[in-house]
Parts: sequence; structure tokens; C-alpha cells
Amino acid sequence: MSDISAKIPSQRSAIAQGRIRVNAEAFELIKTRKLKKGDALILAEIAGINGAKKASDMILLCHPINIDHIKVAVELEEKTRSILIYALVSTLAKTGVEMEAVAAVNSALLTIYDLSKMVDPAPEIYDIRLLFKKGGKKGVWTNPTCEIPDWIKKDFVGENKLLSEIKVAVITASDRAAEGVYEDESGKLLQEIFTKSGAKIISYEVVKDEEELIFNAVKKLLSAEEKPQLIVTTGGTGISKRDVTPEILQKICQKILPGIGELLRINGAKFTPHSWSSRSVAGVVDDVLIISLPGNPKAVQESCDCLLPLLPHLVATIAGKKH
Repeated sequence: MSDISAKIPSQRSAIAQGRIRVNAEAFELIKTRKLKKGDALILAEIAGINGAKKASDMILLCHPINIDHIKVAVELEEKTRSILIYALVSTLAKTGVEMEAVAAVNSALLTIYDLSKMVDPAPEIYDIRLLFKKGGKKGVWTNPTCEIPDWIKKDFVGENKLLSEIKVAVITASDRAAEGVYEDESGKLLQEIFTKSGAKIISYEVVKDEEELIFNAVKKLLSAEEKPQLIVTTGGTGISKRDVTPEILQKICQKILPGIGELLRINGAKFTPHSWSSRSVAGVVDDVLIISLPGNPKAVQESCDCLLPLLPHLVATIAGKKH
């Protein structure tokens, strides 16, 4: 087994799918829940849950994991006489749950096979694959060969409208991105994350790591006719001489929210001890929330994962609304 003893536990999740094709008679009996041996759809769900929990027993070098959540969903596909299985698994652990998700799918499919083989002696199991995984050093991975259903995006992947209609402005502080040496991945990632969460991006700007430029970029947003409710900066939160974003925001903000910076560092430390050198800050100017994030895209994703659930409450409270 791989040595994961030095790893720090982090939130892990995975989604897998698989299909089984049966003949017309078996499909009708499965659909109407009249198979002689039992309700294949219900039993497949139960078998899938058990399969995820037993993954380390069945797979030789798979680590035992305490699973926090398992969901097995079954869909009937009339045209192909197939039963589609989805398995969604999540936990807080040192290693991923991809194998648990795939094991859940296999167990569910084998159960349907067993229940229907007296009617169809040759069911076909096919299309078993991982759709999505999240957590650890590699962050988020989505299978490029297939589409994740909308209901999974909403309920599990987190692609929902949590920040519906909140106006967001993004500022990237980076010398090299501003000079065109490399593409601004962090700023674009922030826009993607907030857009998927229902927010409206009203401004995006890349500036050099210079006090005056960062100061002016924030002030311009605060005095704009269409003012954002949330300003998120990325970059300039480290300890090099050119990292000045926190100092600028502390000058601008009327109130500092120390808990946000603490949260970002604690959450980041789950992935790397370097998080403790980040000087991310957050504060309020009038009715605008401002948060500074690190410049690394991976750190941006990790920061947003823990921040997003808090933002509706913070924005509403700053605006004087109940939430």
C-alpha cells in the first residue's frame, strides 16, 4: 500500500457511473419491480452502498477509509434497455474515494445481473467510468469524455446558484500576468467559480504588484456607478517584497474581518504548510465586502471551497438584510 501517513486529511469526493443492458423481458420486469428474486432497483442501491464500504476488502492495495456519505442513484434508459447507475462518495480522508465510487457501481450492476439472469442469461455490463473526483493535491478532475448530469452538479459537485445575483469584481495583482509573461489563471478561475455559483461578474482587471495600482483599482470599483457587493483579489498575499495587497486593503477597509484570513489559512494548511505564510485579509467598506486570496490557482480553488457557503450571509449582513 502507498504510504499516506504524512498526508493531511482533506475533503474528498468522487462520482462514478456504469450501465447494464438486459433483454426486453428483463427490462420490463425490472421497470415494474416484478422480478421474481426481488426489486432490482432498490436492491442495487443497497448493494452499491455496501460495495463502497467494502472496497478495501475487495481491492488488494486499497486503503480502508471511513466514508462520510454515499449516494447511489438508478436511472432506466428505455431506448437501450439499460439501467444506469451513479455512485457518489465523499469523506474527509488522506486519500481519494475513486475506488469506493467505482466499487459501488460494480456492486450495484452485479446485483442487477444476479437478479435478472434467470430471465436474461447474458446481461451486458458496460460503460463503467469515473466522472469526477475532488480533493488532494490534484484538486478537481472532471472526465472530459462524458457529461455530468445537472442534478449531480447541483446536489454534489456544488455547481449551484448559492451566490445568485451577487455582483462580484475580480482583481489580479501580478507583475508577470500584467506584463503578459503568462496567462492569469487565478483571475479566470475566480470568474468561473463565481459564475457557476450564480454571481454576476461586473469587472475584471489585472494590475502589477504596485501599491498605487492596486489602491486605484479598488477605489475605482468602490466609486463606480454599478458598485460590486464583493471584491475578490488574487495575488500579493505572500511575504516577498512585491507582495503588498494586504497592506493596501487594510488602508482602504473601514472594518477588518480577521476570522476570514484565519479561516483561509487553517483550510489551506490541510493541503500545504505553506498556507501559514499567506497574509490573506478581508474587510468591509460601506456595503462592499473585500477579500484577498493567494495567487496560486490551486490555493484559489481551495479558498473558494471554504468561503462560498459563508458569502451569502456576509454580503446580506453588510447590506443590512437578514439572512
